[in-house]
Amino acid sequence: LESIRAQTFTDFELIIIDDGSSDRTLEAIQTISDPRIKVASYENGGVSVARNRGIALATGEYITFIDADDLWTADKLELQLAALQQHQTAEVAYSWTCFMDRQGKFFSANRPIYFQGNVYAEILKTNFLLSGSNPLIRRTALADVGEFDPTLTHAEEWDLYLRLAAKYDFAVVPKTQIFYRQTADSASAKIEVMEKDALKVIERAFQLAPPQLQPLKNKSLAHLYRYLAHLYLTKIPNGAAAEIAWQKLQIAIGSSAQILLK
Repeated sequence: LESIRAQTFTDFELIIIDDGSSDRTLEAIQTISDPRIKVASYENGGVSVARNRGIALATGEYITFIDADDLWTADKLELQLAALQQHQTAEVAYSWTCFMDRQGKFFSANRPIYFQGNVYAEILKTNFLLSGSNPLIRRTALADVGEFDPTLTHAEEWDLYLRLAAKYDFAVVPKTQIFYRQTADSASAKIEVMEKDALKVIERAFQLAPPQLQPLKNKSLAHLYRYLAHLYLTKIPNGAAAEIAWQKLQIAIGSSAQILLK
């Protein structure tokens, strides 16, 4: 909340969705006096339902999301809004991401990405926005493509970005502005469910993709299984997980041998 309230762009509403929390969220919010804050409490519905509830309550021209454990730099909203205003055909602006641990002490920057304009082919291959705490989206575009799929608990943001990229241009802010916290009990640690949901997203995306982009499906699968192998090696450090990681890596290589070059 403090990283949002510290934004250099100040004309925003901050809608907090209390998704059946049990961690004294409401108590913490009550210590903050800010007329821009609105709070809505519900029984737990999951990440997609929570974000959709926030969208329904939002009144702004642009919408962005931030998960409870992530952070923004102070100029995140200002520079993303400027990017959308500068690139008038773009409906989505995104920034670079830095990963951090639970304590926010260890940081690992993702490689710079400059995809801009029609990014559909690139995002079919992999979710280069990396998280749901990244993009600023024009509300009209969001209304056009639909909300988050409530049946997905993982890869739900990639599913939305794919639908947006199929119709609209993206703009990039070439600066690290998103600090994405990764912990052992975070969504990224629930690997089997992640694989199931991501495969569902890939199948749906390529059912809708035009014929000339169909060859990218194998690359998409290769990126997914390489990432799953990485998760098994880093999130579950034991011999059994290493064996599973090797199986996932073999699937990645079988899908696209070019993945070996990376």
